[in-house]
Amino acid sequence: MRLYAVVAAGGFRRFATYRIATVAGVFTNSVFGFIMAYTYIALWHERPHLGGYDQAQALTYVWMGQALLTTMALMGGGFEDELIERIRTGDIAIDLYRPADLQLWWLASDLGRAAFQLLGRGVLPMALGALAFPLALPSDPFVWGAVLLSVVLGMVVSFALRYLVALSGFWLLDGAGAAQIAWLAGMFFSGMLLPLNLFPGLLGEVARALPWSSLLQVPADVVLGKRTGWGLLNAYAFQLGWAVVLLAAGRMLQSAATRRVVVQGG
Repeated sequence: MRLYAVVAAGGFRRFATYRIATVAGVFTNSVFGFIMAYTYIALWHERPHLGGYDQAQALTYVWMGQALLTTMALMGGGFEDELIERIRTGDIAIDLYRPADLQLWWLASDLGRAAFQLLGRGVLPMALGALAFPLALPSDPFVWGAVLLSVVLGMVVSFALRYLVALSGFWLLDGAGAAQIAWLAGMFFSGMLLPLNLFPGLLGEVARALPWSSLLQVPADVVLGKRTGWGLLNAYAFQLGWAVVLLAAGRMLQSAATRRVVVQGG
């Protein structure tokens, strides 16, 4: 496990070196946060308790989304592009010879990246949003601990989804198209565009049952106090269940893929 801790620390340091990009990212997240916030204000002015949220809770949801946008790599920027490229060029053969598990290696690296993005591009936009708008943030440290655990579980689910997408490159030879489809699905079904509680009927039930809801909707509901007691444990079980299922699927797909490594370009 020490090896993977080192890999995670390396992933954190790798993204920490891009300071200008981080500052630009904070600015971008903040701008989009303000745009979304004023859009939600107009929407909740007409429907004050839309989706079971009041306006302060809706605004909190907006800024949670901005805090988790890059943390969960909802618009890309994670390990998957690099892994897809290594599969395409055949460099993945070198990775398979390493004395380390391929899935755990990339998981550790992505968790390091996600941890930096949460601190570097998540905390500041949230703090700015709290200064500019009346947010419904919890004051109990225990709740923040519960939120952090939910976010970590969401990170694992996010990795597991993107790992499956990246492995599709073994069959497609270029997984860019699959990555774009996954990106669109993630943006819609995570609740980044609108809270999943607003989705009507069967669509809402399906959206809340899919793994992408673990990335934003579930952590946001923990922040907003919608998940407490047994509801909180059910939320953790939901996220953990999807993490286990998707990681197992990734393990099986990896096993099948490594039996048919195709080296491209020499």
